[in-house]
Amino acid sequence: MSSEGGQWPLEPLGRLCQVSSGTTPSRAAGSRYFTHQGIPWVKTLDLNEGSLEATDESLTEVAVAETGVRVYPAQVVLLAMYGGWEQIGRTAILAVPAAVNQAISVLEVGSQLEPRYLLLALQHGKPRWSRYAASTRKDPNITKSDVLEFGVLVPPLPVQRRIVEVIDSFTEMERGIEASISKLRKVRRGALMASMAAIASEEPRAGWVRVPLKDIVPSVEYGVSEALDRDARGVPVLRMNNIRNGRIDADELRYCPAPVPAKLFLRQGDVLFNRTNSMEHIGKTAMWRDELSSATFASYLVRLIPDLLRVTPEYLVEWLMHPLVRQRVRSISTVAVQQVNVNPSRLRELEIDLPIDLAEQRRIVAMLEACDDQIERENEELYKLRELKQGLVDDLLSGRVAVSAVAA
Repeated sequence: MSSEGGQWPLEPLGRLCQVSSGTTPSRAAGSRYFTHQGIPWVKTLDLNEGSLEATDESLTEVAVAETGVRVYPAQVVLLAMYGGWEQIGRTAILAVPAAVNQAISVLEVGSQLEPRYLLLALQHGKPRWSRYAASTRKDPNITKSDVLEFGVLVPPLPVQRRIVEVIDSFTEMERGIEASISKLRKVRRGALMASMAAIASEEPRAGWVRVPLKDIVPSVEYGVSEALDRDARGVPVLRMNNIRNGRIDADELRYCPAPVPAKLFLRQGDVLFNRTNSMEHIGKTAMWRDELSSATFASYLVRLIPDLLRVTPEYLVEWLMHPLVRQRVRSISTVAVQQVNVNPSRLRELEIDLPIDLAEQRRIVAMLEACDDQIERENEELYKLRELKQGLVDDLLSGRVAVSAVAA
């Protein structure tokens, strides 16, 4: 594949664009300046690597008249200058005229650039924005000088447009897979609600039983409370962030440097329940499937030990993750300073609905896991596509690969 980049001039944004910053009117003016229907006012959190058609906050005509806030035309390119590490370097293109926050740099392109091409170049340069921000002494931020000096390779306009078309085709494929994943998640939720409809009924269904959780979970155990570190010579310890979507994620582990009692090592089928954190994370549950050769768990998780003659661990996890049960768990939680807590004794007082026949429990779980498997396959395809897209962006914007060499 041929290289084109050596033929393209490298120009600083200061020569290619008119660069300015947005404005934030005083909040003291209240409803005189801020409204929910008016002139869209874009903030760094609104930047999402795409176009902007609306925001959750607007400015009044009075605000524009009294403060001199500028309303920018559609197609200007936006770049987040500060607002925390998660926001720095975010980009978007205005789809409609709007005012913007002072934390955003506005780039009005000249005749040498296509706005969408510049957007790709800014996104491609995001690691550089992070380095600029890391060099500041106080809160991380990008300076106007950083923006003005930022270099962009400038191919001819037809090449810019073709590059955008190629990347857009990958973006459309991404959206297709994302839509498929969203649909599968809705299907799974519908299957869960239908198969466990007994949870919301006044009386147990035929062939089901409703009993206190303690009847089928005769005991619970707390995990290790020692200080953890990153030294992999210790015992791997599962924490709250290792429970995701009802499964164990063994990434980002911490380790216990002290000896761990044999009884606290995880066993196949153990059910882990997160009892302490924010309301959003309370009740996260997963089953241990021997993801590692050995591991234990932190004390803010508890291990539920089910009676395997009455309930399968997989069904217990699905029941605990059911939206209605999550609500019940939150209702029995107690609020402390900056966190909430669920007492395992109170948890075990909740009533669980379950099929008496273990085979029926397994059938319900198998149906839900079939959805999970399909979602996982779609996620893997999405990951591969995004990797391919990023590599192509790198190659096209650097000129290592000629856009004419990429199939339409």
